[in-house]
Amino acid sequence: MNSFLSPRLVIVLLLCAGLWLINLSLGSVHIPLNDLLRRLGGIPFPKSSWEIIVVDYRLPKSLTAMLAGIGLSLSGLQMQTFFRNPLAGPYVLGISAGAGLGVALLTMAGTAFGWHLLGSAGGYWSVVLAASAGAISVLVLMGLAAWKVKDSMTLLIVGLMFGSAASSLITLLAYFSAAEELKLFTIWSMGNLGNTGWKELVLLSGAVFLGLVPAIFSVKAYNAMLLGEAYAVSMGINFQRLRWVMIVSTGILTGSITAFCGPIAFIGIAVPHLARLLFRTQNHALLFPAAASLGVVILLACDTISQLPGMASTLPLNAITTAFGAPLIIWLIMKRSFSEEF
Repeated sequence: MNSFLSPRLVIVLLLCAGLWLINLSLGSVHIPLNDLLRRLGGIPFPKSSWEIIVVDYRLPKSLTAMLAGIGLSLSGLQMQTFFRNPLAGPYVLGISAGAGLGVALLTMAGTAFGWHLLGSAGGYWSVVLAASAGAISVLVLMGLAAWKVKDSMTLLIVGLMFGSAASSLITLLAYFSAAEELKLFTIWSMGNLGNTGWKELVLLSGAVFLGLVPAIFSVKAYNAMLLGEAYAVSMGINFQRLRWVMIVSTGILTGSITAFCGPIAFIGIAVPHLARLLFRTQNHALLFPAAASLGVVILLACDTISQLPGMASTLPLNAITTAFGAPLIIWLIMKRSFSEEF
């Protein structure tokens, strides 16, 4: 219980609330924070257009950023702990590449195979379904591999090979595709939080909840994994069960977020490291809420920057997450190394 009362966690949660309000306030149309606060208290906006902007666009987008930040951060934390590999992330098992292959087949296979109707059929929902189908296909293959392969590092390599195979197929499709098809796929691959409305948000939140439940109930098992597989087994941890929890949880979280938002870089790999550095703990009872809240903070901040406040255009989300996050992690690591040296 004391883990959840960490002063640093309280500060991060307050920062989440502040960035959420800023994210709702800034954009091509500026909405004053005091009017937002009054609207939260039940007082209508002075302009009816603000109600449409906030309720129909900015609020679903900000909630999507929160869900994506939580899901990707906890996916990365689970994988880094299970594989004991600091470079493990939610896209290592090939789930994201599978989703990308599904979208590539939808958007770029027209020229290669003559499937000209696929690219325009269904619009946004067709992209979601294609990405979901690709992610589920790789998840099923990973499940079959986990059933046959007992060694964790071998399973990690198999996941990397699945991702590489999917990426190679995407490259071939891109080579044979027309310019318009390639542009559609490239835009999707940049990541976008603004495509989700309330209907999509309900499905995404359900999928994220479904992926989080098995992870939350495995906190003790992940703590035992810190000292290795043999120690975890000696402590009574069902290692095979934990492996399936990791595969299913990260597969659902990564697959659903990629399907609705496209692949989002940096968050899954870097945020768990950031949580460990800032909170100085390996206890997953604290790391889970810490990583989740930091994922929300960083993704909300990056989305706010990508909106280019006061301008109608937006920047690619992936460019901001990488440019904003990578230097931050490097600075924290260098600061910690310098402190330990002296």
